[in-house]
Amino acid sequence: MGEVREMLKSWLSCSWTYLCLIWFGMVLIMIYVLWSPLKLQESLTSVFLNTLTPKFYVALTGTSSLISGLILIFEWWYFRKYGTSFIEQVSVSHLRPLLGGVESSSTTGLFSSVNGEAEPRPSVSECKVWRNPLNLFRGAEYNRYTWVTGKEPLTYYDMNLSAQDHQTFFTGDTQQLRPEDAVMQKAWRERNPQARIRAAYQAIKINHECAAAYVLLAEEEATTITEAERLFKKALMLLIFVLCQSTAGKDINLLVYIKRRLAMCARKLGRIKEAVKMMRELMKEFPLLGMLNIHENLLEALLELQAYADVQAVLSKYDDISLPKSATICYTSALLKARAVSDKFSPEAASRRGLSTAEMNAVEAIHRAVEFNPHVPKYLLEMKSLILPPEHILKRGDSEAVAYAFFHLQHWKRAEGALNLLHCTWEGTFRIIPYPLEKGHLFYPYPGCTETADRELLPSFHEVSVYPKKELPFFILFTAGLCSFTAMLAMLTHQFPELMGIFAKAFFSTLFAPLGFFADKMESFMPSSFWHQLTRI
Repeated sequence: MGEVREMLKSWLSCSWTYLCLIWFGMVLIMIYVLWSPLKLQESLTSVFLNTLTPKFYVALTGTSSLISGLILIFEWWYFRKYGTSFIEQVSVSHLRPLLGGVESSSTTGLFSSVNGEAEPRPSVSECKVWRNPLNLFRGAEYNRYTWVTGKEPLTYYDMNLSAQDHQTFFTGDTQQLRPEDAVMQKAWRERNPQARIRAAYQAIKINHECAAAYVLLAEEEATTITEAERLFKKALMLLIFVLCQSTAGKDINLLVYIKRRLAMCARKLGRIKEAVKMMRELMKEFPLLGMLNIHENLLEALLELQAYADVQAVLSKYDDISLPKSATICYTSALLKARAVSDKFSPEAASRRGLSTAEMNAVEAIHRAVEFNPHVPKYLLEMKSLILPPEHILKRGDSEAVAYAFFHLQHWKRAEGALNLLHCTWEGTFRIIPYPLEKGHLFYPYPGCTETADRELLPSFHEVSVYPKKELPFFILFTAGLCSFTAMLAMLTHQFPELMGIFAKAFFSTLFAPLGFFADKMESFMPSSFWHQLTRI
């Protein structure tokens, strides 16, 4: 079936080309046949041009300017919203297959990896979205932002991912659901927060030992961190009682989640040492749950304690070449190295004497971090405004940069001179990797799908950071030039009608001159009387 489809597509593309050529040839023949009988040359030059008034030229150029201006506004809006040209997208999606072009989705380019080997470039499906390890509480933090500003900090796509996480993480096998679990599974899917809270109370009414219901209330209904901590502790107490009777996989998952959120509550309430202790115990008790990235919570808490030796110990375990990286790991490593030299760093002195070994290590660490996620420096240097981080992030994307800077900006400010060193050196990364989408330096090429995923994860009022910076599409520049040119012609025609009328007549005469020359040449080779005799036959 696929071969038949390809043969049909190739046949259509070839026939399309031949039909265009035949149509063009028929038009030329028709013009030649009618040239002498209808006296087209005289009609075009005398009747058409002499009857047009300056008002017509003003209306023509003004209408052209208006239409091209509307197209320009739409193209600019579409480019700002979706990052591509509408005309270009339609051309590639619909016209290119008809003309025999290869669809871009079916091609997989090969790029060089860190080791110089050929690696397939990541597709959109490979841009995996991760749970934000430091995500905020909806009731106590996200909802308070909405009450103050009237803006929704979370997108529906982000909240839908969270609902899927909770369903799979807390309810487990759907064939073994208890009545309260069935209610909670529906509760996670509800779009309305009040409907979710009502469903949680319904689950508690069915079974007052339903720990998952108290987790939802702590996340959604509690308006303060203290209240959320109280509900989490109640959920933990109920869950421990349930685990004493039977051990299920979903109950273990719920236990890990509750303990982690309790540690985050302690961190937010200023009990940082207690939070560090809880996180260490959690990592020791459940070492196989590394995918939850609890070490990122631990790194942030240790930085708040300024326990830099402990931070380095955690980094030495997780900053390994075989483990997946994150902005937290890369930028925390850069912060520790920058902190050792930043208090005495001076760009003028460094340009005179050169960089020392420690300064070189710090600069290389910054370049490594910027290559992994180039969006972070603008938030750390406060060149872009921060928003509340989403519940899910895309590694190497703008969503991860927002989440990292939201929690770690204070740690960079605390290290004297660290932001100054970052400001002086971060842009040098882009000279090392001039074509980031094709070849990386220390990491794989930068994925081209981050912009699309980040636009789904981040709210609409946030301007998504795009890397590498996209140039304006050709059609925006073309419509801008066309709009400006036609507007100028309309203005000149209105101010100098006679002069522009003479110019228009000269222009059209010059435009039709090649057609007349072609007809004269055809007349010399094949007289028009030949066609008259041919019709009589």
